[in-house]
Amino acid sequence: MAENVASQENQVSKHQEVGHKSLLQSDALYQYILETSVYPREPEPMKELRELTAKHPWNLMTTSADEGQFLNMLLKLINAKNTMEIGVYTGYSLLATALALPHDGKILAMDINKENYEEIGLPIIQKAGVAHKIDFREGPALPVLDLLVEDKNNHGTYDFIFVDADKDNYINYHKRIIELVKVGGVIGYDNTLWNGSVVAPPDAPLRKYVRYYRDFVLELNKALAADPRIEICMLPVGDGITLCRRIT
Repeated sequence: MAENVASQENQVSKHQEVGHKSLLQSDALYQYILETSVYPREPEPMKELRELTAKHPWNLMTTSADEGQFLNMLLKLINAKNTMEIGVYTGYSLLATALALPHDGKILAMDINKENYEEIGLPIIQKAGVAHKIDFREGPALPVLDLLVEDKNNHGTYDFIFVDADKDNYINYHKRIIELVKVGGVIGYDNTLWNGSVVAPPDAPLRKYVRYYRDFVLELNKALAADPRIEICMLPVGDGITLCRRIT
């Protein structure tokens, strides 16, 4: 009995460590999803990039495999062709997107650090034959977005925009990309349940970065819920993803 209790405690502790990848209360259930639905269907380039990224010291930043699968299917369902991604890291979600788009599909991808992408993700993306779809821009996204918004010809031209970057700028991103996504198009905001901290009590023991960004995530969630220009759906996939469909 004592061994069983200890084993359960170890599982709980382990789950808390990987909680950013799944909000499920059972590691076994999450593993079942991965082994039954995700890994058997994961394209080989995505598997290769996922395994390489797992060895990187900042691997906490990567999109989970189940979320990558979700994004890939979503893009196919909405027949996306012109897309944008803010926050790239090594490019796992970027690769999921590129593989889902048609041959002439386009992704404007932005990240403040190109090294992780160029050294880890890009060689695999090139080998997969989808690098021609990606326009990668190194640097802050806001100046690029401002230029895009300034030109009215860019308004309503994006089918899908995925945001997985600095949480303290999510509201600033939303103010701009809502003009760029088409009516009927979709915006996906990652990490909107933020390690489950959105429901944590004020005195909860949280890691510093989790506590720092929590208020920004809460602010975003409140703003999205009140925005009449969109329909929203918050899903407990990965660390929480909120889909926004522009309606006006």
